[in-house]
Amino acid sequence: MGSELQQLVDALGARLGRSMAVDDARIRLLAYNGHTGEVDDARFESIMQREVSPVLANYIHAQGAAKATGVFTVAPCPEIGLTVERIGMPIRYDGALLGYVWLIGSDGPVTPRDAEVLREAAGHASLLLHRAALAAEVSLSHARELVRDLIAPDDAVRVQATAALVEEGHAVAGPVVALVATVASDGGEPLAERRRLALDLAVDHTRRRLPPSRALALTRPDHAVLLTLWPGARSDTIERDAGELAHVLREKLAAELSAGGERPCWVGVGGVRRRLVEAHATYREARRAVDVARVTGVLGHVAAYAQLGVYALLAKLTPEELAEGIHPGLRRLLTAGPGGRGFVETLRVYLDHAGDAQRAAAALHVHRSTLYQRLHRIEELTGLRLDHGDDRLAAHLGLKMAQLSVPLPAEGGDFGASG
Repeated sequence: MGSELQQLVDALGARLGRSMAVDDARIRLLAYNGHTGEVDDARFESIMQREVSPVLANYIHAQGAAKATGVFTVAPCPEIGLTVERIGMPIRYDGALLGYVWLIGSDGPVTPRDAEVLREAAGHASLLLHRAALAAEVSLSHARELVRDLIAPDDAVRVQATAALVEEGHAVAGPVVALVATVASDGGEPLAERRRLALDLAVDHTRRRLPPSRALALTRPDHAVLLTLWPGARSDTIERDAGELAHVLREKLAAELSAGGERPCWVGVGGVRRRLVEAHATYREARRAVDVARVTGVLGHVAAYAQLGVYALLAKLTPEELAEGIHPGLRRLLTAGPGGRGFVETLRVYLDHAGDAQRAAAALHVHRSTLYQRLHRIEELTGLRLDHGDDRLAAHLGLKMAQLSVPLPAEGGDFGASG
């Protein structure tokens, strides 16, 4: 489709003696010919990056581009780099918007003949884009099925999927790292359509940072997966570059969600696996990393599995197993309701500061004598001895387990703060 679209632009542009370009519906450049007149920053941005900024895209849509049925004009807006008028024609197939054909105002006024050629170009482009969309959808649907098999539990299914992905040109063999992105949801329910669309757009944006056949994407009910492929690269280079892609993915997802005032989002990064057939392992790690980041709130919005520390071990347990493993005395404190929250926070800060009373008191903004009083009361309520290594370990692990476990029912009781 690309070569046919380029031939169309070259032929009709030469016929008019004007610059011509074709964008998709998201204002991403598909084909263009040489320039005959003045070129502004918006044109340079489109050519160099193959897409324009969200601000510029929103401005073009605000000018009525997406609703137009015939030739329309986009007025200059120097503040966003658009200093030259654009004359556009929507590309539609059966009413669906597929893109735009553009002329640039610096080439001179658009004559009736120019407008007629613009309509002709849109008609030809609609057939090319529609045909390409059908072919791409068939190929993409098949690739998605293979990606599902690639991260499935069954070894034989994964081996077959790996072979098919490579043989059909969807992927290259070599090291693989999974990125998993998710958005805050309501009680484990599948994500709403708008959030799933935001995931799709963010993953597609990030996938385009890699060459073809080096990224595989899949959107699931509550998260999206991007398998990144790194043939011939060293592990340290892969970890660095995959981490950078994870931040690109998270920033794009946050930007897509921000328009509707949507909820927080997170990205998890799995470890490097040397073979594509091992993609399920890095995917599982990325899932754990994103879940830990989302649940604990202490790892930021991008979390690598390699940096989870003890959470990597705890995340292998089910929420019910985690809840059962919490020390009984600590469980009483955790289920005490509002009366126990201050004690839980005091204990967490004290243990996170390795038992350093001075630093913990400063972090809590209390005097050390107040901290000691609270710690003594915590020992009375839980039966733990915080000067004993095993008890301190049980308390610290228990607090982290509680972050990942199912909510514990409140038991009530006398947990009034002292000091």
